[in-house]
Amino acid sequence: MREKPRLTGIIYQVMILFLISILAIGLLTYYSQSLVADSNVKKLTEKLAEEVAEEVRDSVMEYPAYSWLLNYWYENWDQMDIEYDVEFQEGTLTEKKCRLLESRCPDLILKYASNEEIEALSEDDQKLYAEIVYSWLITRVNQIKRTHNADFLFCVSTDNTYKEQFFLFSAADPGSVRGTEYEQVYTLGTKVKVSDSQRTAMYNSQKNYKYLTDAGKYVDYYSYLTKINGRIILVGMTYNLETLKNNIRYQTLNGTVLAMLYQIFLSVICLMLIMHFVLRPLKKVQKNIRLYKDTKDSHRVIDNLSTIKSRNEIGQLALDTIDLAKEIDNYTNQIAAITAEKERIGTEMSLASRIQESMLPNDFPAFPDRIDFDIYASMNPAKEVGGDFYDFLMIDDEHLYLAIADVSGKGVPAALFMMAARIVLVNNAMSGKSPAEILQDTNEAICRHNTEEMFITVWLGILDLSTGILTAANAGHEYPIIMQGGGRFEKLKDRHGFVVGGMEDIKYTNYEIQLTPGAKIFVHTDGLTEATNKETEMFGEDRVISSLNADRCLSPEQTLKKVMADVDDFVKDAEQFDDLTMLCLEYRGLEKQD
Repeated sequence: MREKPRLTGIIYQVMILFLISILAIGLLTYYSQSLVADSNVKKLTEKLAEEVAEEVRDSVMEYPAYSWLLNYWYENWDQMDIEYDVEFQEGTLTEKKCRLLESRCPDLILKYASNEEIEALSEDDQKLYAEIVYSWLITRVNQIKRTHNADFLFCVSTDNTYKEQFFLFSAADPGSVRGTEYEQVYTLGTKVKVSDSQRTAMYNSQKNYKYLTDAGKYVDYYSYLTKINGRIILVGMTYNLETLKNNIRYQTLNGTVLAMLYQIFLSVICLMLIMHFVLRPLKKVQKNIRLYKDTKDSHRVIDNLSTIKSRNEIGQLALDTIDLAKEIDNYTNQIAAITAEKERIGTEMSLASRIQESMLPNDFPAFPDRIDFDIYASMNPAKEVGGDFYDFLMIDDEHLYLAIADVSGKGVPAALFMMAARIVLVNNAMSGKSPAEILQDTNEAICRHNTEEMFITVWLGILDLSTGILTAANAGHEYPIIMQGGGRFEKLKDRHGFVVGGMEDIKYTNYEIQLTPGAKIFVHTDGLTEATNKETEMFGEDRVISSLNADRCLSPEQTLKKVMADVDDFVKDAEQFDDLTMLCLEYRGLEKQD
């Protein structure tokens, strides 16, 4: 007996499903929220950088001579004496330079001087002006940097190759170190090789006036300022987003974990409700199904399940199980009655089959005292009883009656019709009539009472054993197959008459065959040629004749058994749909024994 598989409670399966779902949702939430947070941080950073760049641009362009200044700083950076990161107040170097320039050029308003006014000054005064404005601008961009918390804020000049940055100015926080090393606040004139991502950002900023790109743990932002003497002037910013992103991820993780805990708490409540409202009544239904399986006590099962009052699918399942138990009881009773009836019908059909078999000549050898001929026949019905039949008998000492027939239809109606037709045929044959007269009188007799409009095909012959002359007639039956002594089996296309029972006043025609000693005649019903294999291919007349000619020296009994063996080998396991009947006669032409 096969061992039953170990079962796992559905509540545990649902619990595992809930936990997997919660974990999957948590991971998906954390991942998606992190992506959204990263995207939002970049968007906010880009928006802030735009504002900072705009303020720097305004700070530079508030000086009418900004283009002259930018070009001067680029060309004379190594000659300038700059005071970095000092608020403008009395006593500073920048304040002294302002007084000196004002004394030399009393009509010059420093913040509003134009290119023409500056270019009209002496070289020393131009240098003083460039140094003063540079200090003022550094002070301003330092304020902008502190206000917006940029990690680095600068202005650079580059050519069309974007391979190098020339720093014009950089903002610094108080206490920051100014120099030319990495992560120091670069001084005027510092040149730096750029990365591929920075080169791309610088190029795109010229086309789009702004561009934000990742640079390791930083993001770089460039905004186009102006173009002077073929060199591109850009405002740049660098933000360190790693710390901000880590804080966002930490907060996202905390929020995700808290949400998962809420889901677990709600899942426990849901599981308890499922246990009470679903699994308990479902388990009760299951228990009573097993009870019915073991005891077949439908009344007990119906009483137990009637206590389930749920107005949902579980309640409907209980009602369906009650109905099913009732239907199974009714079905079982019907099966018992049908089985008894089937057994009765089977017994009667078996009896009918034996009766039908007993009515046909089935003792072989049929005429053991005769050596002038040998005969053998067989019938294999498709059902318990069939509509085919064969017949042979001695009309007198010198005349042998032969017949083979196929009734339309199958089963009991065909068998009853066959028995009636056989009796009529034999009675007419014993009265000394010819084959054609036998068929004609049988047709008239059957047509008078054929309310079911059934019919029968018949091949009928009377053999004169003394002369070997076979007189035959055919009522719509298969062609006979003849082998004369020493020859081969060949189909004889005799003249067909109409089927027996199909129409009144039908005339039939006799024909004669002179059989020589050793001749054989083989007749059959269409069940032989129409035997079909699984590929729906029929056995056919050609295979019948080939089987007969394979060994022409066999006795009639051996001949039929060989043909049947060939049919079985061809059909194999395919179902038989038609009765299969055969008869074989060998004429020897010898005197009968005393």
